[in-house]
Amino acid sequence: MDEHTRDPGVAPPLGNPTGWHAGGESVADDGVASEGADGESGDAADEAPPADARIAGGHWEHATLRRATEHGVRLFNAGDYHESHDCFEDEWYNYGSGTAESAFCHGMVQVAAGAYKRADFGNDDGMRSLFETALEYLRGLPGDFYGVDLDEVRATLRAALDDPAAIDGWKIPIDGARPEAYPADYEYAERIDEAH
Repeated sequence: MDEHTRDPGVAPPLGNPTGWHAGGESVADDGVASEGADGESGDAADEAPPADARIAGGHWEHATLRRATEHGVRLFNAGDYHESHDCFEDEWYNYGSGTAESAFCHGMVQVAAGAYKRADFGNDDGMRSLFETALEYLRGLPGDFYGVDLDEVRATLRAALDDPAAIDGWKIPIDGARPEAYPADYEYAERIDEAH
């Protein structure tokens, strides 16, 4: 885990997506949950994660990534693609090339930029090019990365390559919902904009 991506104030997920370490898991310095000799995760004293890890505790591998993802997805779902793009782009700079986190952020930057091309400029060729790139970056990532339903994202992007209208009104699912932006999301995006 990178110290600069920690933030204990970021809320836990509704489920147990990739990137979340439920209470009871022991995480090595490389961020991989460890297993004891008995095949159980963590130390021998640890028990299996409770049914509701939000109550027992846990942590995000990169909490700032989860925060940026929540804001970016909600802004995307409200049709504010430029602001969504900025959320993912700003977080992207925290990760080195070749990491899953970098690939995810870069892919989501391309998703937001492609939607922006279609919605604001009617540029379907530009959208297709960006979506093809997004699919390359998102390939191989878990289907529930930081709570985002990447299986649906990839399927929708592929559908939009054939029929750009497939993204019209589409909202990205996170934690099993399709939330839209509220004032805190716009404040977050504005802080990013002011910082650059």
